[in-house]
Amino acid sequence: MKIQQTVRRFVICTTLSLIACAQLHAAQKPNVVFFLVDDLGQRDLGCYGSQFYETPAIDQLAKEGMLFDNAYATCHVCSPSRASILTGKYPARTNLTEWLAGRPEKDYEKLHHAEKLTSLPDEEITLAETLKQHGYATANYGKAHLRKDPKTYGFDEAITGWVKSYYHPFGREYNKSLPANAGDYYTDKLTDAAIDFIARNKDKPFFVHLEHFSVHDPIQGRKDLVEKYEKKLASMPRQEGPDFILEPNPDGSTLSGDELKTLEKDDTSETHQNARVWWVKQKQDNIEFAGMVEATDQSLGRIRAKLKELGLEKNTIIIFTADNGGMASSNQYRGISQPRESLDKYFASSNLPLRGAKGWNYEGGIRVPLIVYWPGKTQPDSTSHAVVTGTDYYPTLLDMLNLPALPDQHRDGKSFVPALKAEDYDRGAVFWHFPHYSNHGFQSPNGAIRFGHYKLIEYYENGTVQLFDLENDIGEHNDIAKSHPAVTKKLKKMLHDWRDQVDAKMPYPKTATSKPAPGARVAKPQ
Repeated sequence: MKIQQTVRRFVICTTLSLIACAQLHAAQKPNVVFFLVDDLGQRDLGCYGSQFYETPAIDQLAKEGMLFDNAYATCHVCSPSRASILTGKYPARTNLTEWLAGRPEKDYEKLHHAEKLTSLPDEEITLAETLKQHGYATANYGKAHLRKDPKTYGFDEAITGWVKSYYHPFGREYNKSLPANAGDYYTDKLTDAAIDFIARNKDKPFFVHLEHFSVHDPIQGRKDLVEKYEKKLASMPRQEGPDFILEPNPDGSTLSGDELKTLEKDDTSETHQNARVWWVKQKQDNIEFAGMVEATDQSLGRIRAKLKELGLEKNTIIIFTADNGGMASSNQYRGISQPRESLDKYFASSNLPLRGAKGWNYEGGIRVPLIVYWPGKTQPDSTSHAVVTGTDYYPTLLDMLNLPALPDQHRDGKSFVPALKAEDYDRGAVFWHFPHYSNHGFQSPNGAIRFGHYKLIEYYENGTVQLFDLENDIGEHNDIAKSHPAVTKKLKKMLHDWRDQVDAKMPYPKTATSKPAPGARVAKPQ
């Protein structure tokens, strides 16, 4: 009898405990995991069409959430894009327009780089600060890359720094903050830290800004996964078409097909610099990069498993995206007359059918994957065609969390909650401004606007413009600027008016007496 009473008490106590726990979680504000991947191209995921990389956890998130096929970063390189997510402002408005510390000016460049800031402005009230004010525990893990300790702008905890190697030791900043042993893989250890934070804060709302350094170079896949993809590549038929193509500078002299073929054979840095052409990878066949992609996918899978284990899965919003497009063109000029092993260190992936790469304002540099999992709100396995960009996450998350908006802060953002609810949504125009020369191409500094299905790019050396109809030409092969003069004129005026509105700083011609702008890096004399 006593045994039966003890069992009954245990069952009742357990049931009451579970009910109380469920009520606590129901009353708790939704948690947020912002899963940001570095240099991940939109087409590097199975759910976006990759036939080589395997991303089952990310694909599953898309099946349970909403996938966006017109999502953009606010810049084609990292720091400006990351700042926009945290501030809700365009890079041109904050004047943080280039990666930190930026590319040094080169003698052959016709323009001085525009004036710029070299760290996140102190006066910005970041998304992390706002969520912290509303009772959220906040953590930033990975590549913050805003030249400040994230604890100074709203994060309770931070483990950040530059990765020198994906195998321990990872880099000086991580020696104490991310303990590891020989053979440990950085992506896995960073995931361990995020999971630990979630476990420690399971009883209150949290915001985890997981800024994976992966899949940024150095291109080093986890060894077990590299071996897997080596076997997979060997079993696949050879892909048709060229491995690389040369992309010219649209703002320079027009090159004929024969001239490009000659330059393909004359594969020297001096020749290609003079002609302003750059190699762009055309195939997804880098086994080291494939290993990085799947390790990142496993990271998401592990975090979701922990959320489920803790009973938090249905009360946690997950936003999965990237800071810019894929690195289909090398960081600094690299010729392709090298062994395959060397090329795989410099060219990560292919963005096809999107043109260009990280460092370019073509779609391959700025269009990114975006999957939003909002339990009970988004229609599972749905796709949105809404145009959204990096400034929009700030107001959208405040909207999702039923927190008051801060329009003076996230002034360039617009909540896309209506799109998440499958309601009518029109964001309007989105803009880009990069008044610098890129590390990933010989193109002129330029800016761009997308309005509806049209996109215009304006180059700042010679004022050349390109116009593309993305609805019918997602690969941006057909420049229709001359055949659509009214559209070209309208979008160009919109772009100029926007630059005036945000006080965008412009590059300017070099002269015998001109000097570099504040914030610019200048290469040391050889």
